[in-house]
Order: sequence, then structure tokens, then C-alpha cells
Amino acid sequence: MADNVDDDSLYTIKEGDYVVLRRGDVFKAVQIQPKKKVIFEKQWFFLDNAVGQLYSTTFELASGGILQPRKPKDPESSTDTKGAGTDNRNIQDDGKSQKLTRDDIETLKEQGLKGQEIIQQLIDNSSTFKDKTEYAQDKYIKKKKKKYENIVTILKPSCRILAMMYHGREPGKICHLRYDTLAQMLTLANIHANSKVLVFETCAGLVLGSVMERMGGFGSVIQMYPGGGPVRAGVESFGFPAHFHDTLHEFPICHLNALIAGTLDTTAKDPSADLKESDMAAEVKTEAEVKTEAEQKGSPEEQSMETNSGADGSLVPKKEEEEEEKRREAKAQEKKVKQEEKRKKLAAAASLLEGRNADGLVIASRFNPCPVLMALLKFLSPSRPFVVYSQYKECLIECYTKLKEQGGTVNLKLTDYWLRHYQVLPNRTHPVLLMSGGGGYLLSGTTVAAERSKPAASRRDEEPAPKRQKVTETEG
Repeated sequence: MADNVDDDSLYTIKEGDYVVLRRGDVFKAVQIQPKKKVIFEKQWFFLDNAVGQLYSTTFELASGGILQPRKPKDPESSTDTKGAGTDNRNIQDDGKSQKLTRDDIETLKEQGLKGQEIIQQLIDNSSTFKDKTEYAQDKYIKKKKKKYENIVTILKPSCRILAMMYHGREPGKICHLRYDTLAQMLTLANIHANSKVLVFETCAGLVLGSVMERMGGFGSVIQMYPGGGPVRAGVESFGFPAHFHDTLHEFPICHLNALIAGTLDTTAKDPSADLKESDMAAEVKTEAEVKTEAEQKGSPEEQSMETNSGADGSLVPKKEEEEEEKRREAKAQEKKVKQEEKRKKLAAAASLLEGRNADGLVIASRFNPCPVLMALLKFLSPSRPFVVYSQYKECLIECYTKLKEQGGTVNLKLTDYWLRHYQVLPNRTHPVLLMSGGGGYLLSGTTVAAERSKPAASRRDEEPAPKRQKVTETEG
């Protein structure tokens, strides 16, 4: 019985959950927070009434931004089409067929009419609707529903939904990575639970979150990141439990050469942090010097006022100085704690990498992947898959050529993926006219143990002696 309760809670919307709003083909990731106004598709509403409902529930927007679960449709209450014409040859698109004006439609909205009722009013007041063919009528109703029906569906985040959201709203943030290409990456890299995976990506954390979702909170993921810190905006949108983040480690790509050479010191402080501290101390000193100079350059009247004020007036600046000193000490202590946490994370990731027994490698970056790929392949065990994504094929061709020259990999493939949507309707099934031009390129392969070269003399010793040819004696 307890298991059933836990299963139900997984599919129930709770306060603080990350969810994805969908309306048509438009998605948006938000967090459920009480009394927080959410703006989606030029409409605002509150998500308080969604708490306790199941995921994939469709809601209607009522007055005051209140969400109400949508009632199931009755077949009798469907839109009345009142027959259809044979063809559209006599219909002219002159803008005079609709009797309702924009002001009339706004008045209907103010009266509280719902989207279905407004659409029925538009059909009744259209002089050409009954002359359209059945297909044209369906297209007209579908178009008006998209415009006037105020409905929102709340979905549970997944790698497919978030990939569709990013690709539709901000494809540049994820290097134009399409969701079908992302699925191929997870398959080719053989991502599964209880494995150790290296990830280097600049796709707002989408690829990293997809790898973590596929692993299910078991194993370890090591994120290699450029710059000052990792970017994980996409990972937060997944809404993972706390134990998922325990499997996530981070390692800066700038320390990779030191780790390979064996000169990485995880006990030392970060030199960049020391530089920041010295710069801040210098700024504080300069501010203090400016204040003292301003005080010394004060007018004689101010100096006489200070002397007349006595000891009571000097207590206020002293208190302010003490409070400022306490703030500085608190900030310095907080920085020390953060530096110690960063050092511990670096040491933990370095200990995982030193074994050089990773089970997979995934690279999806806007940078040239060739030097990163060559360096990270050294940390993979033999017979392990790797996959590299790029929006352009030229850099992957360079990787392919270098891997062929260097050796140590087999089954190298450079592939291109494309996706086409189809409209599936009675008597009018055909490909959708608008489609994605390309989903990027993937380079995949498998590592093998490199054969150590032996000296020529030892190879000659191992070669078998040539067999002597038998000579048969013939009588002369």
C-alpha cells in the first residue's frame, strides 16, 4: 500500500516542483510557487490550483488568473458546422465575411464567454463558413481554437520535453541540438545506471541533465567545464531529487593537463582566489586612504566643530567602523568556506579521474572539440563508447582524421541526422511543409587498448623460423 502512495506522489504536482507549461507547440519551464504570477503566451495566471493535480492535466484560464481543470468534452457540445461545400473556388478573402468586429469579440470575452463559445459565435457570424469544404472548416476551427481557447497543460519535465522547449525557444543556447540527435547521443554513448560518464558540454546543462536522467541517480557523472564555474540552468529545470546531485562531480578543463602530467595539487589554494582577495584588500586600502585624506583636507570650521563635539561625536564613526570590520570578516569567512568546498569537489573529481576507468564520454560544445576529445580519451577504459556533437562537420572531420592517425579507436562513424514531421489526417496525410534544416553532426566510436610498439630485434626473435622445403629424390 505504501508503494502505491509513493507511486502516486511521483505523478502529482507538488509545491516547489519544476514543471513545463505547454500550449500548442510552445513550452515554458517554471517552478510551482504560491501566489507567484506566471506570464505565458501573453497571459498571466497563478499555479496555486495546480498543486495536488496529476501531471499532464489540462487547465482552463478563468478570470483573475485562476486555473481550473478542464472538463472532458461532450460529443453533443462539439462545434456545429452546419454542412460543408464542395470546393472553395467562389470564396473571396476580402475581409468582409466576418460580421463580428474586434470590439465585439472583446465584449464577448468581458461577458465571460469561454473559447468554445466565442468560436461558435464566429462560425455563426461568418457568411462563407458554410460554403467551405470540410477540410477547410476543420482548418478554420483549429486556427480559431489556437487563438481563443485559453488552455494550459502542465507536464512533468523530461529530456525530450526540455530539448523541444529549448530548440523551439532558444536553439542558440543548446548549439541547435535537436531532440532526436540528443536521443542518438545517449544511445551511442551507452548511458546506463552504475556507470562513470565524462560530460563536456556548453548546452545550458541540457545534455548533462539528460545523462543524469538516464542514469537514474546511480553511478557518477563528471562534468568538465570551461571558465570560472559550471553552467547548470537546464539541470535545475529537470527538478531532480537530492540524491541525484550526490552523483554529480565537476572538474575545470583548465586543470586537465596538470592532472595528466601528475602535477595537480588539490591541497593548494586556488591562485585566482588569492588574486581576488589581494585585489579586494587593495580596494579597501585605497578607500580608507581616500577617506583619511578627505578628513585631513576638511575646512577649519569643520575641524573646530569636531573639536567642540567632544567624545560623544566620535562614538558614531567608531561604531560604523566596527560594523564594517565585522562585515568584512564575515565575507572573508564565507569566502574561505566556499574555497574549501571548491577544493574538496576538485579533489573528489580528480580522484575519480585518476583511475582512468570511465565508461563513456559525451562532448557537445560550441568550441572546437578536437583538443578536448584527444585529452579526455585518455581517461576512458578500453572498449568504451564516446560521442561528439557539433553543429558543423568540419571540426568533426578534423577529429576523425586525428583519431585515424593516432589509433586506439575503432568503429568510427561521422553521421548526419534529420527529422521530418508528417500531418496524419484522413485523405490528407503529407509531410509538414516547415521542417528543421539539420540536427547537427555526430562522431562516435569505441576505444581499444593501444598496442605498445616493440623493438625490431624482439620482433625478429618472435617470428617463427621458415619451414624447410622437402626435396623428393627421383631416380635418374
